[in-house]
Amino acid sequence: MFKKRQKLIILVFLVLVFFVLSYSNTTIGRVLRYGPANVNHYKAFPYNEFSNEGPIFKFGENNLESVVKSRFAEVKYGDNEIGDLDEFLEKTDTTSFIVIYKDNIIFERYYNGYTRESTVTSFSVAKSFVSALIGIAIDEGYIKSLYDPITDYLPELKERDIRFSEIKIIDLLHMSSGLEYNEPPDDIYTYYAPNLRKLALEKTKIEESPGEKFLYNNYNPLFLGMIIERSTNSTVSEYIEEKIWKPVGMEFDGSWSIDANDFEKMESGINCKAIDFAKFGRLYLRKGNWNGKQLIPSGWVVASTAPYFPEDKNYYPDKTFFKDYFGYYSLMWWGIQREDTSYDFYAAGNHGQYIYVSPEKNLIIVRNGIGYGKDMDSENINWWPIVLYQFANQFPSE
Repeated sequence: MFKKRQKLIILVFLVLVFFVLSYSNTTIGRVLRYGPANVNHYKAFPYNEFSNEGPIFKFGENNLESVVKSRFAEVKYGDNEIGDLDEFLEKTDTTSFIVIYKDNIIFERYYNGYTRESTVTSFSVAKSFVSALIGIAIDEGYIKSLYDPITDYLPELKERDIRFSEIKIIDLLHMSSGLEYNEPPDDIYTYYAPNLRKLALEKTKIEESPGEKFLYNNYNPLFLGMIIERSTNSTVSEYIEEKIWKPVGMEFDGSWSIDANDFEKMESGINCKAIDFAKFGRLYLRKGNWNGKQLIPSGWVVASTAPYFPEDKNYYPDKTFFKDYFGYYSLMWWGIQREDTSYDFYAAGNHGQYIYVSPEKNLIIVRNGIGYGKDMDSENINWWPIVLYQFANQFPSE
């Protein structure tokens, strides 16, 4: 009897500790409260809203469903063929899939309970929006140069370690800052920490010299977010609303998930409808020009998306994407170069969120999902960009 009572007391104590921790404003508390990162976290995290504004832009429509399906049918991922597109998208946990060719929607379907009005979240697709905002801030003179030391805007870093003054804004954008980053703990901190500014300013450590090696690192966009705040004297959400959301004529309002101190998560958390992600792709397809108005400098768009291959062959990790598919990463956009030196580029986020743009083919593809889907992601390669690349290759060049 005594042992049973003792076990019950321990169990009750552990339950109480769990509830106390889960409602505490700490990293572990937020982990317990929100659970593993998932596509419904736009409902869980607090957020800052940004509004759209008329006139609303709408793509044309030209239903080429049979063409899209036939061209996808024989596309391969590993040893597998896609076959029936609807079945493939359903079984790979896809929620929205949109193909836009020459400014016309030629395929738009929703799966697994989602509709056109469903909110989807970006995860790391947000980083490509951050890159756009940095380019705009440089063009407007808020940021002097891509090559400014980050300590010009975050001087407290230099007080902690003088080597921070060697890191330039471009190093953050290239994911080559030299900052230490370990998975999974740093993934957890940069996603759940209640004070992301404090985390980045006080907890980051320098591991190596900047510019020498690509290392995907979620501290980099946190620094960029603070640089945007301090240079523009506005929140990141206010800046994206003014510079992108309203002038593009997004169809729906959007939001950006924030920490407990009103700071946008930066590495993730832009929440909107899939069709509005497609419009961001169109903005980059047209080199930052939106129906005659240059919203993002064309030079910035080209620099952000063009192939980036440093001379050091050890710059990128030894993975199939970089070695076998001419893959690269440039200013927070991913890309694949063809043998003829043309290239496609894309924004990518966890669980398989993509805005894929093929300039040579005048093509935009948006894919959102609950997850990557069976057999679509492994430690060495994610097959989604390769699938979309193969599909794009079947269109004539412009």
